[in-house]
Amino acid sequence: MAKEPVRVLVTGAAGQIGYALVPMIARGVMLGADQPVILHMLDIPPAAEALNGVKMELVDAAFPLLKGVVATTDVVEACTGVNIAVMVGGFPRKEGMERKDVMSKNVSIYKAQASALEKHAAANCKVLVVANPANTNALILKEFAPSIPEKNITCLTRLDHNRALGQISERVNVPVSEVKNVIIWGNHSSTQYPDVNHATVKTPSGEKPVRQLVNDDAWLNAEFITTVQQRGAAIIKARKLSSALSAASSACDHIRDWVLGTPEGTWVSMGVYSDGSYNVPAGLIYSFPVTCQNGEWKIVQGLQIDGLSRKKLDLTAEELSEEKALAYSCLS
Repeated sequence: MAKEPVRVLVTGAAGQIGYALVPMIARGVMLGADQPVILHMLDIPPAAEALNGVKMELVDAAFPLLKGVVATTDVVEACTGVNIAVMVGGFPRKEGMERKDVMSKNVSIYKAQASALEKHAAANCKVLVVANPANTNALILKEFAPSIPEKNITCLTRLDHNRALGQISERVNVPVSEVKNVIIWGNHSSTQYPDVNHATVKTPSGEKPVRQLVNDDAWLNAEFITTVQQRGAAIIKARKLSSALSAASSACDHIRDWVLGTPEGTWVSMGVYSDGSYNVPAGLIYSFPVTCQNGEWKIVQGLQIDGLSRKKLDLTAEELSEEKALAYSCLS
């Protein structure tokens, strides 16, 4: 029997990431090749004409799984009945702007969208925040949508996770599908900690630890970490535009694994509401290693954290605590 369509909201849908993301959703990359979808696309009034152009292209592409398109600048219409919300829209930092100015703009955007989701989204709506500062935008959204369960509000660190997989795959010259269980800890910022201490590579003679195969701790503890942390800036330098294709693809990965489950023995990185695991302060949206089953994520417990890792986990938590304080000061 055919499945009921799932309603997926994409905010900032006329932007670069949105333009890369909506065809992936319509093609079944996010929810599977047998799951029909209805796309809800939201953008700001100045982008209304461009948004309508995206809608025209979705119609022209004749995606078999796409059962409807809502393209609107009205936040209530966009949020009504949605099962999944991918929050790509946000206010980007412009030259000369202070962090507090950017935070203040995003606090007001996420406050308004949280209220609309709370009142009009489907029960048990899953939310993924992509727009930066992603962790703190997700926290603001959680504050202003108290009836959405905290476990349903997440932010994107899968892009960083996938970047780390890619770097290891290139270093040891294996397909990226053979590398697993890297971890991104903390903030989706340059303080994030890409951790390979528990990561493995599938080889003809079985799974081997990444550290053993790379056999270069100096690279893993320095250049590898900074490459992943600063990959976004490197792409802007090369393309003169920020990451869009890879961000859209990793948003699909995040939702797909959350909804359909992670493979046995594999974890992924998601920004989720901290419960105090690994001595990370509770009440932050922080990236942890998680497994997913039956539409629920669970933090992987019991991993050994060495001295270097502990410092890096604490450093990124400090930054998130500062961001949280800054965001809350914008509310007063």
